[in-house]
Amino acid sequence: MDHRTAKVLVIDDEAHILKTIGICLDSIGFQTYLFSKPQEALQEAQRQPFDLAFVDLKMAPLDGMEVLANLRSFSPETTVILITAHGSIDSAVEAIKKGAYHYLQKPFEFKELQIFAQKAWEYHQLRQEVQELRKQVDEWRDAGDFITRNRDMLAMLDLAGRIAESNISVLIEGESGTGKELVAQFIHRKSQRADKPFIRINCAALPEELLESELFGHVKGAFTGAVRDRRGRFELADGGTIFLDEIAEVSSSIQAKLLRVIQSKEFELVGESVSRKVDVRIIAATNRNLDEALKEGTFREDLFYRLNAVRLKPTPLRERPEDIPLLVQHFITKLCPGQMLEVAPEAMAALRCYRWNGNVRELENVIERAVILARQGVIELPHLPEEVRSSTDKPTYAFSLEEMEKMHIKKVLQHSKDYDEAARVLGIDPATLWRKRKKYQL
Repeated sequence: MDHRTAKVLVIDDEAHILKTIGICLDSIGFQTYLFSKPQEALQEAQRQPFDLAFVDLKMAPLDGMEVLANLRSFSPETTVILITAHGSIDSAVEAIKKGAYHYLQKPFEFKELQIFAQKAWEYHQLRQEVQELRKQVDEWRDAGDFITRNRDMLAMLDLAGRIAESNISVLIEGESGTGKELVAQFIHRKSQRADKPFIRINCAALPEELLESELFGHVKGAFTGAVRDRRGRFELADGGTIFLDEIAEVSSSIQAKLLRVIQSKEFELVGESVSRKVDVRIIAATNRNLDEALKEGTFREDLFYRLNAVRLKPTPLRERPEDIPLLVQHFITKLCPGQMLEVAPEAMAALRCYRWNGNVRELENVIERAVILARQGVIELPHLPEEVRSSTDKPTYAFSLEEMEKMHIKKVLQHSKDYDEAARVLGIDPATLWRKRKKYQL
């Protein structure tokens, strides 16, 4: 949110109301401009922009509705609040339909006005942020690929772009929903193989017998049901890239065959003993820690080191909260092209606080649901799932001890000139820091 002072235009032909509003808003740090004549106020609004405008509904010669129409025409970015007496509520509701943010009913309490003004300022800032995000999202969409301003994600993407031109194997580790396949596609598009096939296979989705056939193909009669020859994914990907998702789930037998493809660029169809050459760049991904799989003996070391020439790790969404407004706007634009749909401050606060165990994929599902439920162009807190709504009731630091330690060490490393200084700040010896860096892949 913007931390500058709000510039507020106040228009009311009752001198005591005008003075009261001015004192009230000045006391909370707002910069107020008071006018009893609406024509003079509109002239000032044409000379300089205002964030908020409090406009009395009943004035002469211009009433509040006419002032609202004028402000909307030459200063649409100004958030307008109508001040109304009890008997004019219908007119105030009509004003909201014509573009006013809300109405303030006379008589009002000093504290009530302050709270109301703060909420209007939050709404105005959010609306300005959304407009800026729309511009940024359009720019990123033109460039393609990722919606992020997170330092770690940008560094990971920079590395991915730099290694794309090589034929080196890549291992992408990350939680479900963090965009591992997007990273693989990004590398493929940046490579010299971009005009060749990008073939994806989920290794966890098929039993061993079918997976082997899917990967390498088979000849007619190789097994029951093999009624014709079939090309495998490696052959289909020849000249391009194959993306092996959930690589940690493959059997030791298939691991051995994958190792052979990487080492010799050769494979055999199931049911055939003739070796076939293939030119494929391999990108593998897993949501498991392969270091643990090595210790458990469920993953071959030689295959691991072949795949792990470069290891990339997309950052979980809970560690990049600055990306949430960007992603929310991206999904709104994607789901409602050409429509103006905003997110209420309370809803955005809940989206920022939620932990997002399902990462970006879960966020997209939540926004898709909210878009369906939203009315009058605003996603409100009730449009979000209960678990997201209740996230603001929990401490925003609801991380495990290990996560807290990792984030703290990362922050200290970022602000230290070298590892010795970081160890001193953390109060641990350099050897301990080395072990923790290795553990957390920092």
